[in-house]
Amino acid sequence: MEIRPLLMCFALCVVYATSKPTEKKERIHHDAPLSSREHDDAQGFDYDHDAFLGQKEAKSFDDLSPEESKRRLGVIVEKIDGDSDGFVTEVELRAWIKKAQKKYIYENVDRQWKDFDVNNDGMISWEEYRNVTYDDPEPDDGYNYQHMMARDERRFKMADQNRDQIANKEEFTAFLHPEEYDHMKDIVVLETMEDIDKNGDGFIDLNEYIGDMYNHEDEMEEPDWVATEREQFSEFRDKNKDGKMDREETMDWILPSDYDHAEAEAKHLVYESDSNKDGKLSKEEILNKYDLFVGSQATDFGEALVRHDEF
Repeated sequence: MEIRPLLMCFALCVVYATSKPTEKKERIHHDAPLSSREHDDAQGFDYDHDAFLGQKEAKSFDDLSPEESKRRLGVIVEKIDGDSDGFVTEVELRAWIKKAQKKYIYENVDRQWKDFDVNNDGMISWEEYRNVTYDDPEPDDGYNYQHMMARDERRFKMADQNRDQIANKEEFTAFLHPEEYDHMKDIVVLETMEDIDKNGDGFIDLNEYIGDMYNHEDEMEEPDWVATEREQFSEFRDKNKDGKMDREETMDWILPSDYDHAEAEAKHLVYESDSNKDGKLSKEEILNKYDLFVGSQATDFGEALVRHDEF
């Protein structure tokens, strides 16, 4: 796989994208809603179906009998029960839902894994990634590969939680998609500030903030959204009103504390299924409400319930 050309293509795409003066660059990372449907169990479990299965995968459940659904759900319950104590807690449900929502991310990582795991040992070392990605860069190709490599290495070390310079699948996922992991938030903020902070003072002022979003050309009238962003910066982004954004203000901007959809769904599932009101779910309680769970975020039937080899 030719990685260098892909990197150059990415760099050129960034240049082209930012060269459009009326096109707004989006820096904010929002959690996607679990479904576009209204969450109203009185009208059915459509929200729960979409939330975990997706519209296409949800159709596969229609082909399963209640008996088969219960049997397969029982297998899934054991996977959700992370500490194997026989109960599923709200925390375990939330973690399971969050992981299921990252399915498309894991699929992306799987596609790239074989390109970087050169020795096929099931791990990716920094050396493997570096050698594949930055193999023989040309000094006159117009892009600073040394800077990119140093930045990648810093991010790799942040994702490498056991500090062995080798990434397992979860660590490599955090490296490629740092915005999805709490322990990677600092690196996301740092990289964003480095991109925008043109004068190198460690802050983002109004001109840098607008300049990152809007490539001004004198012959074109400034679009309305630019004026709105100036107001956003002054009224909401710059919380301490010192005319610039520091690290904490930048984090609040690009990684806002959104409504936690997965936590809300986990609370909903526990509330609806916890018959003895002990705050946790037994396997029996979950199976008694199987129709709610097979249509909720608690199990990815698109993968788990229809793949016979797992059961």
